[in-house]
Amino acid sequence: MSDGRNGLTYRDAGVDIDAGNLLVERIKPLVKATRRSGADADIGGFGGVFDPRAAGFKDPVLVAANDGVGTKLRVAIEANIHASVGIDLVAMSVNDLVVQGAEPLFFLDYFATGHLSVETATDVVAGIAEGCRIAGCALIGGETAEMPGMYADGDYDLAGFAVGAAERGTLLPRADVGPGDILLGLASSGVHSNGFSLVRRIVEREGLSYADPCPFEDGKTLGEALLEPTRIYVKPLLAALKATNCIKALAHITGGGFVDNIPRVLPKGVSVRVDLDAVPSLPVFGWLAKAGGLDQAEMVRTFNCGIGMVIAVAEDAVPDVTNILSEHGETVVQLGALEADDEGPRTLFSGSLGL
Repeated sequence: MSDGRNGLTYRDAGVDIDAGNLLVERIKPLVKATRRSGADADIGGFGGVFDPRAAGFKDPVLVAANDGVGTKLRVAIEANIHASVGIDLVAMSVNDLVVQGAEPLFFLDYFATGHLSVETATDVVAGIAEGCRIAGCALIGGETAEMPGMYADGDYDLAGFAVGAAERGTLLPRADVGPGDILLGLASSGVHSNGFSLVRRIVEREGLSYADPCPFEDGKTLGEALLEPTRIYVKPLLAALKATNCIKALAHITGGGFVDNIPRVLPKGVSVRVDLDAVPSLPVFGWLAKAGGLDQAEMVRTFNCGIGMVIAVAEDAVPDVTNILSEHGETVVQLGALEADDEGPRTLFSGSLGL
């Protein structure tokens, strides 16, 4: 029954269904470009479908991971640069899959905002699709939630969900990882997607905006440099796993840096000694350390410091694994070795970062 007042619509409440439908049409070709064996359906249904047998698996074990981008999103929003965080979103989950020896198969995203900007959301999904293409997984679905009153104007949040598979019995870490094995490191592309609450605090303390010229990289704004997307290591690592069968363990260097992440894949009584002299020196980390007054202990537990992935291999396998990874475009350094340690697993250090 009507009480005589004008009737309300969903649009009046702040939700634009037409904008949501327009977004779906905009992203359909982006999603289609990520198709792979096992994923052939179009988006728009009530769920995504994937066939592991069509992807070549005989007896697969499924591995799942989910993550977000953290407060790097605040940098993207303030810099008005949105495509790269979509790559970050994919990277954070698919890199976590491959460290368990799994091949990423498909990805789903969740995009939440107070008021849907079709342009911004399209940029974000374009980045997600590009991340999926780099990782070799299919973007088979997602959710866009317009929630007025939940987010400030222009703000949005992201979550990503990835599923991968490995043949039964091939998951990492292997049981034979132990003392004498060598630790290799793969160079990062920058800060990746961890530690940005501290990064933003340093930027604020320096009195900088993200539109200002970057103090550590010529030709870019500070926002452009900090938003360099997380490197996706999936295809090079899968190639090395298949070609050599020599990788015993992998660790994705995310929040917690070297200190917390490497011990997660080591058995009791085994620690790793990292040679910090071997870590590539990226200008962004030197700037953060100097501007923030950060000591080395804070750096190695907050940031990747220039190494985004570490690999444990037997000493005699180092040349083969290094060659394959290098052929696939990775910068590989010999980072340290595993050793017996009654107090392990833990990360021990020698040398110093080139800050």
